[in-house]
Amino acid sequence: MHGLHHWLNVSTSYGGLFDIDTKREDIQELEAKIASPRFWDDTDGAQKLLKERTSIDKTLEAWGKLCRLMEDVKIHIELGSEAEDEETLAEVHKLNAELAEGVDRLEFQRMLSGPHDGNNCFVSINAGAGGTEAQDWAGMLLRMYLRYCERKGWKSEITDCQYGDEAGVKGVTFLVNGDFSYGYLKAEAGIHRLVRISPFDSNARRHTSFASLFVFPEIADDIELKIADSDLRIDTFRSGGAGGQHVNVTDSAVRITHIPTGVVAACQNERSQHMNKATAMKVIRAKLYELELAERAAKAAVIGGEKKEIGWGSQIRSYVLHPYRMVKDLRTGVESGDTDSVLDGDLEEFVVAFLMGVRRGEKEGNG
Repeated sequence: MHGLHHWLNVSTSYGGLFDIDTKREDIQELEAKIASPRFWDDTDGAQKLLKERTSIDKTLEAWGKLCRLMEDVKIHIELGSEAEDEETLAEVHKLNAELAEGVDRLEFQRMLSGPHDGNNCFVSINAGAGGTEAQDWAGMLLRMYLRYCERKGWKSEITDCQYGDEAGVKGVTFLVNGDFSYGYLKAEAGIHRLVRISPFDSNARRHTSFASLFVFPEIADDIELKIADSDLRIDTFRSGGAGGQHVNVTDSAVRITHIPTGVVAACQNERSQHMNKATAMKVIRAKLYELELAERAAKAAVIGGEKKEIGWGSQIRSYVLHPYRMVKDLRTGVESGDTDSVLDGDLEEFVVAFLMGVRRGEKEGNG
């Protein structure tokens, strides 16, 4: 049974890693605030604290389950050592595997502990150079991420869409409502490359297309951002495209430009100009907040690769449909030969590998 005894130190080593003691102190402080008779005076603040308590409770519950499992492993190790029982040894291996899986799950939860990882988010997809071919690829990515959101149980709503001239989209922005949607989807920010026989080429030649994806957390209204009315240009227009399921064709679409930075956001999905303006302002706030954080850290590239050229040398993932079929993440090396499933939203393996790999490779405090 040599080699299994390292799990006997789980409480000490992993307890510190997951800040269990700190979380227990945090839950006590939260309980004291929640017990206050004036707790509900600030409804939004109260809801935020309740959500925080639920999140910590889940972590502590998962930790408690791991500790109980660890005790089972200890007992089986002792019994097996005394009796040299192969059946008990097999049970130890089984419990050990469950314990390792549980630790991995907790570690992944720790990956999603950034200040905005639990937030909803806006996702923008833009076609690279290449006309119809690239626009069709951007449309394929849109479908892939909407399907991924469905798989995760998140709600998504397209807020702005510029349709392609013949197919696909030139650019599209959608809002994702779901727990930790930003924490997950931030892993997908970057340039995505497609290689295939073009359905738009009469000579059936192979084409390479690019599209970019940016992800911005939805920022709560209680986060102060200084946005002067004089810095905003607000234009109204009639939304284009087919409308239908995702985009309502109205005369009240709104485009807002933040003049000092050139940041632009539009919304054409709501049924009134007032609602479109409110949604567009949410996108503006999200983008400006990310921009401010990036400038503070002197890392402009934090904005999901927004300043990168949409082309060769800056892609994060390749989707090859000809002459072979393979999706490969160029950051983690994760591959899948089931391209149809990936394009249908089966992205979890790619997302988890990147999030886990990034944190493991980062120095403490950079996350």
